[in-house]
Amino acid sequence: MAIRFTIGRKIGTGFGILLFLTMIAFILTIVTVTKSKVQTESVVGQVTPAVSALKQFNFLLQKSQTLMAKWYYIQSKNDEPFKNELRNLIDRDYPNIKNKIHSLSSDWTPSEKEKFSNIEKFSDGLFTVYKTDIMSVLSTWESYKDANVYFPAQLSYEDTEEKIKVLYGQLNELITKKETFAEATTEQMFNSFNFLQRFVIFLGLGLIIGGILIAIYTTRSITKPIQLLKKMLLSMGLGILPKERINYRTDEIGEMGIALNSLVESMESTTEFAKQTGKGNFEAYYKPLSKDDSLGHALLVMRDGLSENERVLEQKVIERTEQVVKQKEEIELKTKELEILFKQVTDSIHYAKRIQEAILPPNSLVKNVLPESFVLYKPKDIVSGDFYWIDKKNEWSYFAAVDCTGHGVPGAFMSIVGYNLLKDILKNTESIAPSIIMDKMNDGVANTLHTNTSEKQTKDGMDMTLCAINYDTLELQFAGAFNPLYIIRNGELLQFKADKFPVGMFIGENQSFTNNTIQLQKGDSIYVFSDGYADQFGGPKGKKFMAGNFRTLLADISKFPIDQQKDKLNQTIEEWRGNLEQVDDILIIGVRV
Repeated sequence: MAIRFTIGRKIGTGFGILLFLTMIAFILTIVTVTKSKVQTESVVGQVTPAVSALKQFNFLLQKSQTLMAKWYYIQSKNDEPFKNELRNLIDRDYPNIKNKIHSLSSDWTPSEKEKFSNIEKFSDGLFTVYKTDIMSVLSTWESYKDANVYFPAQLSYEDTEEKIKVLYGQLNELITKKETFAEATTEQMFNSFNFLQRFVIFLGLGLIIGGILIAIYTTRSITKPIQLLKKMLLSMGLGILPKERINYRTDEIGEMGIALNSLVESMESTTEFAKQTGKGNFEAYYKPLSKDDSLGHALLVMRDGLSENERVLEQKVIERTEQVVKQKEEIELKTKELEILFKQVTDSIHYAKRIQEAILPPNSLVKNVLPESFVLYKPKDIVSGDFYWIDKKNEWSYFAAVDCTGHGVPGAFMSIVGYNLLKDILKNTESIAPSIIMDKMNDGVANTLHTNTSEKQTKDGMDMTLCAINYDTLELQFAGAFNPLYIIRNGELLQFKADKFPVGMFIGENQSFTNNTIQLQKGDSIYVFSDGYADQFGGPKGKKFMAGNFRTLLADISKFPIDQQKDKLNQTIEEWRGNLEQVDDILIIGVRV
């Protein structure tokens, strides 16, 4: 017997399709939310704390390196606060952070666990060297002065400085890998939510279009019977009993006549409910026609599911926002700590500047020893690697321009070494010759920096020009290490070359400096300098000022009074530099006889 595809079956098929699509959306929503919940719990419970712990581990290593540097460089007692802090870091903080990482690494990959195991072994060895080779031997004030103790500690410290760079690289690689994994998991989670959002939008459009098609099809299939039913209902609404009678039918037309009002009301209520649900109003009222109204109950289930999904999403957004706010607060705290550290370092360097300025000859001494003279002194940084030295012994007036290796803090340390050596040598030597003074200074730098006990040649040295003037006889003696001496006489520049090796840097056999004697004439202008002026970049093409231009400039300004010469040199180099950075310390000493 053939199955008759009645109107009821047609309508049931259409709504069955809508119900099927609705169930698919519901199931997909549950699956996506469950998967995203697992991913979120993984990021929140394991990955993010693990990354944070690894960063704490990295910060602890950096802090230990800083405290170890203070231990090594600062001569101090064994109970200094920073030494106790380092001991607590190694004995307490370091094991705690390792245990924390072990507890968070259960879900790590074997390669990640192996990498951290290598890092842990590396750091254990590092702290063992700290404790046994440095902290235990440099434990008293006197141990810093004992070369037999301090030198092995120095070797151990320099070795750990190289090894810790490798440790930082491995640790940063692991941190980056875990951060990448967290970002990938988070991105995957949001992709799932985006897919769900698009699916719900397309499903809503499908429900609307499907409903329209079903309505059109149904209307066309029962138009003629409904027209008769309409006429009868209108007549009945006016209180007029229709003359027409509907013959007995075995299809749904008769049932539709009875259920028409209920159906219309139900469709209006369902349409309004669907609209409100689509707008996000999950509190809209809706009552199914009966307990067997599958569509009505399915719509209620869909509404409850969407409402629960929105609630879960809002909660996830709130939790993620709290995490971001917490991370922001931590970053702001670290930024403040870095600002404090930067201020402390800067204050220390400014204090070092005051110390360096205090050892330089005051203006009263300069004018007393060299009556007609100027000193143009322009450090590149807060402290300088260039320094000038002026003193007098018997009838001889001494002055020197010295350029130490480097600039900034390293150069400043070398400048203090050089200044003290010059002062001590002049006081304790009978010779007046600049070459002998520089030879003794060469030995003094070597002894001070312990170059004789090192297997490597030192690269710490000084370029300088040292002059001695007898104002009674107008005799000038000078010796130079790389930096020449310029004398301008009657507008002509005379250049006297220096030896081509520095003070304090041993390459091959030790060499002696050459002593030069020059008979001056009244009105001669003498200039000694470092290489910072000629090496300054600037001008229209951003090139070096160059030594040739420097010599020409000195010849041009030599006719002016000595104080004006300093101003013109300073004005010229500032205009040449413009907005560019000063590349090196600048030092020029000018003397007129």
